[in-house]
Amino acid sequence: MRSVDEHLADVLSVVKPLHPLEVGLLDAHGCILAEDVVAAAPLPGFDNSSMDGYAVRTADLAQVPTVLPVVGDVAAGPASPLRVQPGLCVRIMTGAVMPIGADAVVPVEWTDGGIAQVRIDRRPDVGAYVRRTGEEVTAGEVVLKTGSHLGSAQIGLAAAVGRARLFVRPRPRVVVVSTGSELVEAGTPLQPGQLPDSNSLALTTACIEAGAIAYRVGIIPDDGRKLLDALEDQLVRADLLVTSGGVSVGAYDVVKEVLSRLGTVGFHKVAMQPGMPQGFGTIGPDSTPVFALPGNPVSALVSFETFVRPALRRMLGADQIARPMLSAETSVDLQSPAGKRSYLRVWLEVRDGKYVVAPVSGPGSHLVVGMARANALALVPEAVEQIPAGSAVQVMLLERRGQ
Repeated sequence: MRSVDEHLADVLSVVKPLHPLEVGLLDAHGCILAEDVVAAAPLPGFDNSSMDGYAVRTADLAQVPTVLPVVGDVAAGPASPLRVQPGLCVRIMTGAVMPIGADAVVPVEWTDGGIAQVRIDRRPDVGAYVRRTGEEVTAGEVVLKTGSHLGSAQIGLAAAVGRARLFVRPRPRVVVVSTGSELVEAGTPLQPGQLPDSNSLALTTACIEAGAIAYRVGIIPDDGRKLLDALEDQLVRADLLVTSGGVSVGAYDVVKEVLSRLGTVGFHKVAMQPGMPQGFGTIGPDSTPVFALPGNPVSALVSFETFVRPALRRMLGADQIARPMLSAETSVDLQSPAGKRSYLRVWLEVRDGKYVVAPVSGPGSHLVVGMARANALALVPEAVEQIPAGSAVQVMLLERRGQ
């Protein structure tokens, strides 16, 4: 039996960041930047108004309230030929180029909103409500560094400094396969002995949440030839393969039987609960990594969090490949079998200014309700059989979007 750390080290020694490629901005979303993005021009590129109001010469507002003639309008878009002469003003819209002669903008809220003439009740400081050229970004400034995760804000910034395409580490393409003659598609009326295929759906969405592009393959029965054919068909679009089920020692565990004959795939007992039976290696002409995960639903997801997610993050080129960890106090005694690292499904919350966890289910690897309700996993080390209530325990944070 190997340790969790040994198995993870084996995985990470094989998977590497994918080669960078140039893509459009929308395709870059969710990727890791593989270049520094340098602003070719300043941002903003011209002096402009930050408010709807009136472009004025502050020298004309020594006494307020005062009334000034309005000689025209300046809207956002090309620069206007209008100039602000002494004793006059121009109505201006947010984002419009500041007209020559004006040194401030009076917000419309400080006026009576006049069109031909306007009464101004407050005097702005010089430069008030004017966005100056380059005040946010100067030409030649690095605005996004190599290794940045490209979310919506980063994509917007790249566009704002004039980039239409970026060099990125592409999102890994993952093919997810569920095996088992007992499985049927979710929503199908069940016959005795049948189970809905939840693993492939859970693992596919877990891959997407980790930043990958995931493809779910239909259920493969316990037939070695069909499994081999499916894997060979899918290799062309896979940077990584994930299977679930068929990795134990049963007579019909065809995943283990088939993959053991391919590439470098090996099967091991890993000192963890749930998720002890694990398979990993590479297959095909491109040495595509393949994970063979156990079939119990909780075992599959815990195995994903422990091994597959870090591998995907490594392939993305992310600096942080592991889930965030923190120390919390357990509200009840936690039990763990000797010699195994336990991953207990827990609810993490803050009580009286400190992190506290409580189990949401028993330790069984089939208890999917608890996994769905958990927002963290409490990790009990291999050498520990009990953590008493009130003691500290290390906790892996899970995603709970929308909360």
